[in-house]
Amino acid sequence: MAEGGRTAREKAAPDSEKITLNLGYVDLGRIDLLVQEGFYANRSDFIRTAIRNQLTREGEVVARTIERHTFDLGLRVLDRADLEAARAAGERLHVKVIGLVRIAADVDPDLARETIASITVLGSLQADAAVRAALAERIR
Repeated sequence: MAEGGRTAREKAAPDSEKITLNLGYVDLGRIDLLVQEGFYANRSDFIRTAIRNQLTREGEVVARTIERHTFDLGLRVLDRADLEAARAAGERLHVKVIGLVRIAADVDPDLARETIASITVLGSLQADAAVRAALAERIR
């Protein structure tokens, strides 16, 4: 025991987090079969590997999402073309700006609602009253 009754391991910040998940019996049996056949050391090894593989497959999406969630500094104008492009790409925008966000007059409330998941503005937001009302619960 280290000082204060805690071991050195307990004092160190953990490098992972424990999670709990529920699996169906058939899926669990299939995992156990792969472990038994030596493909994985144990269930946790299989689950960690599966998660890493999925994150690798989705790497580009994760990177774009992280990029989208960073703050812009200055002026950000959202016009119909921007929002229609986001809609066509199947994206929902999380707009974060320090400065001014201007939603152009050519943006209707339905398009704004479909494409803007949230707006965080440290500064000012300029938008038509109807668009503002459509996004009211998403404005922070």
